[in-house]
Amino acid sequence: MSPTAPLSPPPVPRARWPLAHLVAFRRDPLAFLATLAREHGDVASVRMGRVRVVLVNHPDHIKDVLVTRHRLFVKGVGLQRAKLLLGEGLLTSEGELHRRQRRLAQPAFHHQRVMGYGEVMAAKAEEVDRRWQAAVAHRSSGAPARLDVHAEMMRVALAVVGATLFGSDVEAEAGEIGAALATSLEVFDKLSTTPFAELLERLPVLPSVRRFRRARRLLDATIHRMIRERRASGEDRGDLLSMLLLAQDPEAAAGGGMTDAQLRDEAMTIFLAGHETTANALTWTWYLLARHPEVEARLHAELDTVLGARGARGAVPADLARLSYTRMVLAESMRLFPPAWVLGRQAVADFEIGGHAVPRGSVVLMSQWLTQRDARWWPDPERFDPERWREEAPGARPRFAYYPFGAGPRICIGEQFAWMEATLVLATLARRWRLRLAPDAQVALLPSITLRPRFGMPMLLEARG
Repeated sequence: MSPTAPLSPPPVPRARWPLAHLVAFRRDPLAFLATLAREHGDVASVRMGRVRVVLVNHPDHIKDVLVTRHRLFVKGVGLQRAKLLLGEGLLTSEGELHRRQRRLAQPAFHHQRVMGYGEVMAAKAEEVDRRWQAAVAHRSSGAPARLDVHAEMMRVALAVVGATLFGSDVEAEAGEIGAALATSLEVFDKLSTTPFAELLERLPVLPSVRRFRRARRLLDATIHRMIRERRASGEDRGDLLSMLLLAQDPEAAAGGGMTDAQLRDEAMTIFLAGHETTANALTWTWYLLARHPEVEARLHAELDTVLGARGARGAVPADLARLSYTRMVLAESMRLFPPAWVLGRQAVADFEIGGHAVPRGSVVLMSQWLTQRDARWWPDPERFDPERWREEAPGARPRFAYYPFGAGPRICIGEQFAWMEATLVLATLARRWRLRLAPDAQVALLPSITLRPRFGMPMLLEARG
């Protein structure tokens, strides 16, 4: 193509009837995007109602959108709607507000601070271990205890984020808060994927809208109460809330911290994003270990070496450097089942990608689910193989063939936090237990805000011999 030749638009598959692509995407988004990429290449476009959606699936294009030319984009429609729940937190805010909030929040996630949260993570994992021991001890028949492992992982992840964000403030209210979070996510997910979401959100007569508003009020009241109490005491408890309260903007002329409204939005974002994604990553890891006993055996061998035979002790932050295979297992699990399975950006200007012209206003989708299962970068891509993550292996593929935490200026601020939490929880529990799928388990994907198991994850709990 000559330099002056006009750019072509991305290929657009023909829709059989109006809104057909939107309906197909809502019915099975993973299959829809996979078909689009397979049939139309690394840049393809569809109309979903009034919105032009462009799927990009090459690591170079993903880098272009998330890193090189990130200023040409804002968050996609779904996260813009998420402001209904999250307000103007790090996940949803844009421009200078986002940059300021990121500067203020960053110290709370510095390496030394995160390592300090590790003791809390280890303690919460030990609580789960004791609960599982009790569940087995109370079985009179000797049959394995049955657990919904997804619910168990949600519970421990919520306990971790509650303790690290608010200290001990939420211990007595954990059940109520957890239920409100679950309700908020469930209803918001339904609203955000409905073509007439903006209208439905304004109809308080709908039972789902009423439930969403009640849950949001409870969460708001809880967070604002904690902010008031902490401001009044002036106490630094070493938790995330203390860090956010004490944060001052280094670029402000006379300093400047967060308002109560900003604190609420960041706390809500950390609460939701900080437990939902890690819980899903751990759930899918247990599922994969149950299906691959040879990987499980290697994991157990590492844990016996590092933590002592027969589950002598739980994992602590000082063990992380020696838990290399444990981390490889988690990395491979998040390759196959990325908790954030798609990223969306909306173009604020016309742009070119892969030799195609894309107009302003288009929504660009990038799917970790697709790229991280692409045979061009991942030999035998459907195989669960933690050995891919040996130190010498990652350089053999493009950097953006794997991006479970996003990339660029908006990469997940809690990535290090999540890695440490998942590693400590998995190591502490797997040192003593193995989990097997229940015979009647139905395992299906629910690609909503995150990649969840549609029917939970019923599993049988067995003590290691």
